[in-house]
Amino acid sequence: MSSFRVILKPRRALPFFSRHPWVFAGAVASVEADGSSVDQQSVEPGATVAVHSSGGEFIAWGLYNSQSNLRVRLYSWQESNCIDAELIASRIDAAITLRRRLFSFDAHTGCRLIFSEADGLSGLTVDRYGEWLLVQFTGRGLYRFSESIIATLSDRLTPAGIRLRTERGIGEAEGLDLSDQLLAGSDPPRPLFIRENGVQFGVDVVEGQKTGFFLDQRDNRAIVANLCRDRRVLDAFCYSGAFGITALVNGHAGSVIGVDSSESALRLARANAELNGVADRCRFEQSSVADALDRLRSAREMFGVVVLDPPKMARSRRGVERALKGYFKLNRRAVDLLEPGGILATFSCSGHVAEDDFLGMLLSVAKDSGRNIRILRRPGLPPDHPVSIHCPENDYLCGAVCHVE
Repeated sequence: MSSFRVILKPRRALPFFSRHPWVFAGAVASVEADGSSVDQQSVEPGATVAVHSSGGEFIAWGLYNSQSNLRVRLYSWQESNCIDAELIASRIDAAITLRRRLFSFDAHTGCRLIFSEADGLSGLTVDRYGEWLLVQFTGRGLYRFSESIIATLSDRLTPAGIRLRTERGIGEAEGLDLSDQLLAGSDPPRPLFIRENGVQFGVDVVEGQKTGFFLDQRDNRAIVANLCRDRRVLDAFCYSGAFGITALVNGHAGSVIGVDSSESALRLARANAELNGVADRCRFEQSSVADALDRLRSAREMFGVVVLDPPKMARSRRGVERALKGYFKLNRRAVDLLEPGGILATFSCSGHVAEDDFLGMLLSVAKDSGRNIRILRRPGLPPDHPVSIHCPENDYLCGAVCHVE
């Protein structure tokens, strides 16, 4: 067991007794080894530590990272159950069991298999695309166990291959220097094909955004599609075309314009439209979304449905105010393109932007545009992206499906 003890500052222990898994540097009073204080920066990143209150009471076992402001990630609240490969394997087993209850694991299933804190494995995300697994490590501590994690995944699921995907900013935030690479088995085909809501999609899990597809919007694509019958749809930030193509196939939309700044994403979107037999009813344009919205407004084009699904706009709390201004500008432009009685489906994947603040932004849009906006649905994450009651920060996706008069 670890000889390191992390002592918290007075009155800072309550969240961790309540099983919140993140101990930030500002909550740490000292680190001890063999009863003596040590330089916090001298503790090897990834070291196992026992976290104690200022009064000396044991709270949890965690993994320490002196290179991160998120100083300790907690994994076990039982003093007799330290962090080891067996504990991690049991968490992987529990995550797999839940997803098997949610999905049939066939060759075309796409789902989130492990969702970091929600599955008790802070710093690890695993997505399943058919017979391949895509792994992301966002915590340096858990990366210490990467070999046993890959071995466990291979043993439980016998995938055709496992690839590592890296996330922007992790090197700076965690001191974790990784590059995309094949970890086990064979590389997946490009594209790899999955089926979602009865619609087929080609996915590039090697170079596509995130791990290749936005699995978190699965249920929301179905919700929006049901409101698109015979309507003209604008799918902004369309990536590989999933919202628009689902609207055409399942929602019987009249036509779709998809806009994205990435030509490689649009090539995949066009191929997906062909794959589903709807290419004659959609077109995809490479452009910044802001420029496209202005151009469409200048041309007096109108739509029955506008979908806004931008990338993360606030990567820290310091960026929230700027993000809300950005969301306002996008949604204000979008409202001008909606015919009376149109549908605005707008989303934020910026976890630092609270839902109340996002809805407040929409209120400002309604006031500025003079349009009455009514919320029909408040969409969120699907069940393969569960949210831990102990870590509500996992609930990063918010939005509103609105009727705009």
